[in-house]
Amino acid sequence: MSETGAPPRSLLVVAAVLATALAATVAVLGLVLSPGESERSEPERDGSGDDPTGPLALVTIPAPDADSAACRDLVGAAPERLKSSGEQLSRRELAEPAPPATLAWGGDPIVLRCGLDRPPELTRSSTLRAIDEVQWLPVPGDGSTTWYAVDREVYVALTVPDTAGTGPLQTVSRTIADVLPAVPLDFE
Repeated sequence: MSETGAPPRSLLVVAAVLATALAATVAVLGLVLSPGESERSEPERDGSGDDPTGPLALVTIPAPDADSAACRDLVGAAPERLKSSGEQLSRRELAEPAPPATLAWGGDPIVLRCGLDRPPELTRSSTLRAIDEVQWLPVPGDGSTTWYAVDREVYVALTVPDTAGTGPLQTVSRTIADVLPAVPLDFE
């Protein structure tokens, strides 16, 4: 230190050079790395349904007809992939114990359940939507809608995130129409 208490001039020069070198290095790295490069440590999602967090855990809900021949036929005929908002979603592995007659696709999962109880929302005044000759009862939820196929020998539910588009519902409707014959609606 000098008599005035200030650091020696050589120390100030070295500190200024180091600060400039550090700033230049950060600027060069910012220009060289492509956008998103710094995020590479996180797994990339390609819509394939491969979820890095592992098998999907689902809550078991009452499904008294899940072991029926109709549900076995539907699960066996269900597609391995679903098209959703332009992406192909692969089937997800379900965590054990997996609910019977249940399938899922994609990272933000689309979930199909077969053999459920009659949905309590189904009344004579319910608004139904026909898609590929299947009568669906939509039940909106928080960020998703559960669609119940209500005109088959077993009740089928398809829970679809609001961001998924209509592709999954159309594909599953075709599968249901091909595999399960229509029956009259049951309001009781």
